[in-house]
Amino acid sequence: MELILTAEEQELLVRILEHRHRELQKEISHTDHREFKVVLHRNEEMVESILTRLRGASSNSSAGSPAGRSSGHNTFGTF
Repeated sequence: MELILTAEEQELLVRILEHRHRELQKEISHTDHREFKVVLHRNEEMVESILTRLRGASSNSSAGSPAGRSSGHNTFGTF
């Protein structure tokens, strides 16, 4: 899957995922049920992975453009 976002959309998505990451950490710390905690940890890992890719794409978005100018869009492949 390929996803094309504007810089503004990307920033919003990062903020949403950061919020969800914090919420997952709270849920994990308050959960006693082992199987549910495993699921929450897996979800946390996926959110962290997506955030890492989104943040990496934002730092690379202007690298390939002429004179360092960004097209205003970031393309994310294989989600």
